[in-house]
Amino acid sequence: MNHFFKNSRLARNFFNGFSQIHPKNTQRYRTFCQFSIEGLIKCSANHVPLTPLSFLERAANVFRDRTSVIYGSKVKYTWEETHVRCVKLASALVQLGISRGDVVATLAPNVPAMQELHFAVPMAGAVLCTLNTRHDSAMVSTLLMHSEAKVIFVDQQLLKIAQGALDLIADSKLKPSLLVVIPESDDPLPIDNSSTHEYESLLKSGENHFSIRWPITEFDPISVNYTSGTTSRPKGVVYSHRGAYLNTIATFLLHEMSSFPTYLWTVPTFHCNGWCLLWGLAALGGTNVCLRNVSPKEIFENISLHKVTHMGGAPTVLNKIVNSPPCDRQPLPHKVKIMTGGSPPPPQIISKMEELGFGVHHLYGLTETYGPGTYCLWKPEWDSLPPDEKFVLKARQGVHHLCLEEVDVKDSMTMEKVPADGKTIGEIMFRGNTVMSGYLKDTKATEEAFRGGWFHSGDLAVKHSDGYIEVKDRLKDIIISGGENISTVEVERVLYSHPAVLETAVVARPDNHWGQTPCAFVKLKEGFSVGDQEIINFCRDNLPHYMAPRTVIFEDIPKTSTGKIQKFILREKAKALGSLL
Repeated sequence: MNHFFKNSRLARNFFNGFSQIHPKNTQRYRTFCQFSIEGLIKCSANHVPLTPLSFLERAANVFRDRTSVIYGSKVKYTWEETHVRCVKLASALVQLGISRGDVVATLAPNVPAMQELHFAVPMAGAVLCTLNTRHDSAMVSTLLMHSEAKVIFVDQQLLKIAQGALDLIADSKLKPSLLVVIPESDDPLPIDNSSTHEYESLLKSGENHFSIRWPITEFDPISVNYTSGTTSRPKGVVYSHRGAYLNTIATFLLHEMSSFPTYLWTVPTFHCNGWCLLWGLAALGGTNVCLRNVSPKEIFENISLHKVTHMGGAPTVLNKIVNSPPCDRQPLPHKVKIMTGGSPPPPQIISKMEELGFGVHHLYGLTETYGPGTYCLWKPEWDSLPPDEKFVLKARQGVHHLCLEEVDVKDSMTMEKVPADGKTIGEIMFRGNTVMSGYLKDTKATEEAFRGGWFHSGDLAVKHSDGYIEVKDRLKDIIISGGENISTVEVERVLYSHPAVLETAVVARPDNHWGQTPCAFVKLKEGFSVGDQEIINFCRDNLPHYMAPRTVIFEDIPKTSTGKIQKFILREKAKALGSLL
């Protein structure tokens, strides 16, 4: 640590820059700077690395008797009990051989173990890698190998997928990750080999008085979250303890959370570490209501039963709620605040949600910004506007949150700001402490993403005169379906592997339920005759089902004179088709 401060580039820049501007006062300034830096070195009382682990330590003391987790009718813990369980689990991981910087993966839905692992894994000095539960075995094996995960915690319902992934790793002559199975119930789970462990048994083997491995610096990695890149080039987004700490605070502030909120987990906890709120509920002494399967009926039942105050979800979740049958609904005990992000929510959906008693908060961000980066900060003067105008405003992506330094819309090439006219399109770019540390094992992609000193989102937007941004398009043709990003390149690659396909291009088709679904335009080879369902089934056999096209159109693919596919024409055609349902 002493070496870190004495050789700090930041400190040298302070000294050198000040001496050029105020040469007479250089020595005095150097004295004060040196005092500050040496104080940090010598006194651990005023230099404690920022980490969300501190939220749990505090919760165990301040909120010890308050409920931390509810799951079904059997599982209910206090914050004191959650702290003990996390410490024991961290100890058990170390006993398994986990060292600082090792990666521990998960493949599980919104169950209590996911909340505990978000604290226990970094408590062991390790890096958490939460995998998408919709991935197939091939993708899981790819990500496990890329991250070099030493252990993977798997929900019992997803065991077949995980086992298939581990078999693929073994076939490649690499050492598979140790497997820990999270049981569906309290019944003991029989384990028949030494490379597999059962979650509760492993946890109980840990020590109560384990000494937590705090981060050495707040820039140490706390997690790695994978974007929806291709299988040959996955992108692992690295989060730091500092960034996670700050984005946690920002997220519960923009969600207007005060002390003791009750949060219903409809946002996947594997996605951006649950928008950092898995750590945030500990900071506020809140209650995590875990929900394995998301349905309108279960949402209304849990809100009523547990007096839920906050929840979140992609626009598809909102769409499910507003289109649910009356028999699945229950009167809300109070206004429930719900955050939504992903594809821009239609104003009609926001309006219907508020008619049901929900307060909708719209946010925007990426995996690379720890989830939420901007939100539509509501202005009191908008309350008097006509309803249609209000909901159009609420659907905008808004302004950056408190812990992010800056968000702007710029020309991607010149890096000049676009005028705030609501018309000129540019790329959304970010700067600040809650932007990723970089892409795991991908220096080239990291440098490109931070070209010009800003993080390039790849999303196109306009900026309005009030400074609020509004997303208009996707720079890289990403399809957002049910809150998940789908790479058209990956879908096209699979389509091209079909023996009958000559040319193909995939674009988004609007969908009233999922937001968007993949639409494949296909030109067949001469002499072949196949139907759309055969193409769809082929994709489902070779991709996670949510990535497979739901629409296949057989026709010539429009191209420029140089042979480039004109996707904008295809997008217009797919848009004209409307929703499947």
